[in-house]
Amino acid sequence: MTNLNVATRRLPVLRDLAVQLVIRDLKLRYRRTIVGLAWSFAFPVGQVIVLSFIFTLVLPTKVGKYSAFVSIGVLVWTWFQSSLVMASTAITGNRELVRRPGFPSSVLPVSVVGTNLILFLMAFPAMVLVVLYDGGRPGLSVSALPLVIAVQFLLTLGISYLVASLNVKFRDTQQMVTLLLLLFFFLTPIFYDTASVPAAYRWLYELNPFVVLLDAYRVTLLHGGIPNLLGLAEVAVLGAAMAVLGHVLFRRASYAFAEEV
Repeated sequence: MTNLNVATRRLPVLRDLAVQLVIRDLKLRYRRTIVGLAWSFAFPVGQVIVLSFIFTLVLPTKVGKYSAFVSIGVLVWTWFQSSLVMASTAITGNRELVRRPGFPSSVLPVSVVGTNLILFLMAFPAMVLVVLYDGGRPGLSVSALPLVIAVQFLLTLGISYLVASLNVKFRDTQQMVTLLLLLFFFLTPIFYDTASVPAAYRWLYELNPFVVLLDAYRVTLLHGGIPNLLGLAEVAVLGAAMAVLGHVLFRRASYAFAEEV
């Protein structure tokens, strides 16, 4: 039996295992809490309220439909940020599973990104309500959103594989990821428009794949337009490359996980 056939036969098992891990993570995260899943909305809602207050009343911007604009940015970024923070401990925080003979540790980063995708989708209707209340006009172009979400999933998964494997050998990775995410939060047009970036530095922003992703979400939801398909295709290629590269490097590093965790 070829390696391809073996891998194909394992896919349903890995899928079911990933689903079970996602369910486990959701249950453990909010066990013994009073409001449960509502905590997953508290952080992004708090950010949206504060940013909306600052940039509509204290330091007004020229961005229209600002509450909807920033809600989309915060929710999309929260999925990415939470995935990487959790991925940094995906291996070191699951010692018992990793040390089991034959356990496919590569499924752990998938479950991390999948868990935060579920939380993203659960908060999505609330974001749509903000968009509609603020005058957004989502149309038939919302059919492109699954593609945008899939591209973000691939990109996030690829980086999560790298972060998860690096933190096993270099425990500073978790702190470094937190710091870099904080810096990139301000370097990504989440609460401001890319048009406000000085022209001399705009080419740097265009290297950030989240500029394309955020624009795709906003064009679709706020204006009912078609996202930049060429830019989205480029990010999709980058995301696929990151996912493959991250998985390959993760698999190579995984042979030493049981000893190093």
